[in-house]
Amino acid sequence: MIQRFLDYIAIEKRYSERTVKEYGDDLRMWCEFLGWSVEDFDPSQLDANDVKGWMIHMLDKGVSARSVKRRLSAVKSLYRFLLSTGSVKVNITSKVIVPKVDKPLPVFFKESEMEAFKSRNVMPAYDEGMDKEEWLEQMRDYLVVELLYQTGMRRAELAALEDKDLDLVGRQIRVFGKRRKERMVPVGERLAKLVEEYLQVKREILLESEAFGTFLVRKKRNGEWVALGAAGIYNIVRARMGDVTTLKKHSPHVLRHTFATTMLNNGADVRTIQT
Repeated sequence: MIQRFLDYIAIEKRYSERTVKEYGDDLRMWCEFLGWSVEDFDPSQLDANDVKGWMIHMLDKGVSARSVKRRLSAVKSLYRFLLSTGSVKVNITSKVIVPKVDKPLPVFFKESEMEAFKSRNVMPAYDEGMDKEEWLEQMRDYLVVELLYQTGMRRAELAALEDKDLDLVGRQIRVFGKRRKERMVPVGERLAKLVEEYLQVKREILLESEAFGTFLVRKKRNGEWVALGAAGIYNIVRARMGDVTTLKKHSPHVLRHTFATTMLNNGADVRTIQT
C-alpha cells in the first residue's frame, strides 16, 4: 500500500523526486516504530493511538517539532490516499494534532549589501581580448545572484532553467515551480540584456555541445561543460554574498526573502508577492 501511495504522488501528483524520497523515508521510520516492514503495513490493525504514540516517541527522543510535523504529514497524506481509494473507512490521523512549530523571522540582505554586491561585481561587456571561458564563469555567477534577487526564483527553479524558457525580447522568464506549476516572471531591461550577452558568448564557446541548462559549469576533471546544479548555485551565492554581508546565513533562499522584502518595502501588496 505504501508503495502504491509513493507511486501515486510521484506520477499523479507530480511531487519532486526529493519529496517522494522524504515521504518514503518517513513512512519507513513509522513502520519500524510499529515493528513492521513497509511491505507488512496493514492499516486495519492501527488506530489514532498508534500515530500519537509515534509522535510522543519522537518528541521524547529529542526530534525537533518541525521534523515531527513533517513526518506526521507523510502519514496524514498516506491516510488521505487510503481513504480516497477505499482502502480504509476512517482516517485515523484526522484528529491527531501535530506539535506547533515556531516560525523563525525571515532573514534577508540589506539593500546596502545588495548594492555592495553590484559594486564589487561590475561586469564589463565582452570583447575579443578577453578570455571567453573566464568571462562566462564570472558573468554566470553575477547572473545567478541577480536573477535570484530580482525574480524571487527558488534555487531548484534556477537550476532547471533552459534557454528556451527565456523570452528576453518580452523580458520574461518561464519558471516551473513545485509540482511543475508554470508561471511567467518579469525581468528588468538591464538584466535581460546581460543575460542575452551571456547566452551569445556561451553559444560561441559551446558550438555543437549537447550541454543543457542556461547556466553551466566546467568539470575540473576534463573541462567539459555541464548544467549548473542546485549545489553549484548554493556555492556561488555563499561565496559572492559572503563577501558583502555579516549574516551567518547567506543562501539562495535568503535572496528569495530579500526579493519579497524589497517588493514589500516598495509598495507591493502581500498577495501580489505571494503570487
